[in-house]
Amino acid sequence: MNKQLLVRNVPPDVCLWIDQQRNQHNMTQQEVVLSILDKAVEADIELKLPLFSGQPKLVEKTVSQSLPFTFIDLFAGIGGFRSALEKLGGRCRFSCEWDKYSQRTYEAWYGDVPHDDIRELKISDIPNHDVLAAGFPCQPFSIAGVSKRQSLGMAHGFKCVTQGNLFFQLATIIEAKRPAVLFLENVKNLKSHDKGRTWQVIQERLDELNYWIFDKVIDAAGWVPQHRERVYIVCFDKKAFPQKPPFEFPQTPGGNRPRLIDILEPCPDPKYTLTEHLWNYLQRYAEGHRAKGNGFGFGLVDPMGISRTLSARYYKDGSEILIPQGKGKAPRRLTPLECTRLMGFDEKKIVVSDTQAYRQFGNAVVPKVVEAVGKQIIKIMFWKLSQEESLFRRAPAKRKISA
Repeated sequence: MNKQLLVRNVPPDVCLWIDQQRNQHNMTQQEVVLSILDKAVEADIELKLPLFSGQPKLVEKTVSQSLPFTFIDLFAGIGGFRSALEKLGGRCRFSCEWDKYSQRTYEAWYGDVPHDDIRELKISDIPNHDVLAAGFPCQPFSIAGVSKRQSLGMAHGFKCVTQGNLFFQLATIIEAKRPAVLFLENVKNLKSHDKGRTWQVIQERLDELNYWIFDKVIDAAGWVPQHRERVYIVCFDKKAFPQKPPFEFPQTPGGNRPRLIDILEPCPDPKYTLTEHLWNYLQRYAEGHRAKGNGFGFGLVDPMGISRTLSARYYKDGSEILIPQGKGKAPRRLTPLECTRLMGFDEKKIVVSDTQAYRQFGNAVVPKVVEAVGKQIIKIMFWKLSQEESLFRRAPAKRKISA
């Protein structure tokens, strides 16, 4: 690279700031620009060095909800983890997602094309990182997924060759890279699947890898107008955290809960209204099951309340979440934009078909819940870094970490 650089069309406010720096520090214009570049390089190098590498890190004396850290995004989907962790100061160093349509959305939203099949990755190609985030495949463990596979005589859980054993691929990466923090998500049914044996195997493997393990089922209804229970698993490397950290999952926000009506479009496209044929079919189907004494059927929601869980199969008929449109008119599906809001994503351009968008949102993690849990993780990171610098010994009143 040529060591001589010429910068044209510098904005007036930047020129003014540089002049102020020159006068304040008695520097030439070149010295100011070079000092800025030096600091940028140092910050980049510092960020690439894991937080808990043994090198001292400077932290603020007050508990912060933002900390510069690095993470990787595995089984990334459309970036629910990334969307949240970047808001907390995280920098994504690597992502992986096999579905080509999700890759398309991920690239459009974050500017990166995720790596493909995780089973074909060279672990040496994965950069070092502070946090490993992964919503590993949940279909073999979900209630709907297990029921479907059993009815078809298919294997499920860890017996599912194509998906269930990807947890062990994840464990191989963890063992090789040793991130200080694991941040995992799966369906609620993970803990009860196969009479708890699946969860026991996962816990035992994480324990073998020498991590402190914290888990909790959290309903996203406190953050978005949707009943969506998922198990969140947060683990801390015992080498980086010899003392068990005082980690606590976030409490559900108080006050008025989000309502479905707050995320609905005022004038949705008529194409999302069910046809009379489909609406009549769903009503007959529900009536037939009611006569048998079970609860299968459509979900006509109260706009002033919350919805059922949005699933990846919503594109088929939308029956789990139907929006009423008044007497004498068939209900309608949610629009993709409404699904964006229902899941708590920032509104960005949808670059795939409605079918793929429904699948992507139905498989996604809720960013607002990830962010809430992430804030608690950052408090522990801060707690540990502050311990290393003996800041808490000088300010004992600030040792306690609030929930």
